[in-house]
Amino acid sequence: MAEERKNVPRHVAIILDGNGRWAKKRMLPRNAGHVAGSKNVEKVCKAAWEMGIEYVTMYAFSTENWSRPKSEVDALMKLLHQYLSDCLKTSRKNNMQVRVIGDISRLEPALQERIRELEEYSAQNTGLHFQVALNYGSRDEMIRGIRKIAQDVKDGQIAPERIDEALISRYLDTSGIPDPDLMIRTSGEQRLSNYLLWQMAYTEFYFTDVLWPDFGKDELLRAVEYYQKRDRRFGGVKG
Repeated sequence: MAEERKNVPRHVAIILDGNGRWAKKRMLPRNAGHVAGSKNVEKVCKAAWEMGIEYVTMYAFSTENWSRPKSEVDALMKLLHQYLSDCLKTSRKNNMQVRVIGDISRLEPALQERIRELEEYSAQNTGLHFQVALNYGSRDEMIRGIRKIAQDVKDGQIAPERIDEALISRYLDTSGIPDPDLMIRTSGEQRLSNYLLWQMAYTEFYFTDVLWPDFGKDELLRAVEYYQKRDRRFGGVKG
């Protein structure tokens, strides 16, 4: 059960960055960094739940990642297969509810089936809500959502004057998930990289030079303490 703590962010979004640099520093192939990064996911999720965080969303593979060298993409897809298999056991062990956001239609059928199996298997779990962004890009997500809204307007299911922020949110991949309170990006980069642009309108940003495979419980606690020092107000942030 999550530990109750004052002013803990309910939802933390993370951009996992620095796997390649972690491997390079150790004179290892890039894929070794991705493997190390994938092994770190469960540790951070467990630490988040212990701190009282209810939702964690991690950026695992973006729509732009397809432009990487084919050998690296192929290795990442193979790693995803293995990770999603392991995640079945992890979700049971840690009582996690797992959900994948993004356009999974471009992924190979076996991977799509593994995702559906994992989501169905973990749907009734009552612990951490863990979202994995796969083949995700925020602009792509909004385009897909707008197309669905347009079709429903055309079909007479929605009147144009009913379109507001709440309705648009319901058509996004994150429907039913609260917006992130805190976004963490590792490895020193300070960009959003097309990640949850709609959802992070009022999110606090925390950037750290620590590479993702080295980002542990202590680093997560530092990010949460940064968040706790912020003076948040309705309609925005003061301070």
